[in-house]
Amino acid sequence: MSMRIGQGIDVHRFSEDPHRPLVLGGLVIEGARGLGGHSDADAVCHAIADAVLGAVGLGDLGRHFPDTDPVWEGANSVAMLAQVVQMAADAGFACVNADCTVIADTPRLAPHTDGMAAKLSDVLAAPVSVKATRAEGLGALGRAEGIACLAIVLLEHS
Repeated sequence: MSMRIGQGIDVHRFSEDPHRPLVLGGLVIEGARGLGGHSDADAVCHAIADAVLGAVGLGDLGRHFPDTDPVWEGANSVAMLAQVVQMAADAGFACVNADCTVIADTPRLAPHTDGMAAKLSDVLAAPVSVKATRAEGLGALGRAEGIACLAIVLLEHS
């Protein structure tokens, strides 16, 4: 049995559309500005998906779900992540666990991290940890211009 680690990062600026919902880890965060992007811009799902793809050696999210393809416009990122997990399974890999850190000065995400972790654990069929931190006023993230997520995933091949 062999193990592989993958890492992922995703960054999105906040949308100018006041009606766009903020979706993170498959949850809609009520009352918060949404993120700009071709799909639903779920930075947490995107970072995890990139980590899974990287661990298996299948490239990145943009290769499989290009933002130039209208079929992915407004796409549900949880469904995209589920497809990525299936691609890993097709290659003989299963997720062991994942760990994510969301960087956002706004909104406050601590009340939502357990819900994100539960939803993502179901998709990965493995434990997922989601943490939130702030950039403390430093740079674009600290000025609340967007949100970033870092993720690492451990996969095993049987």
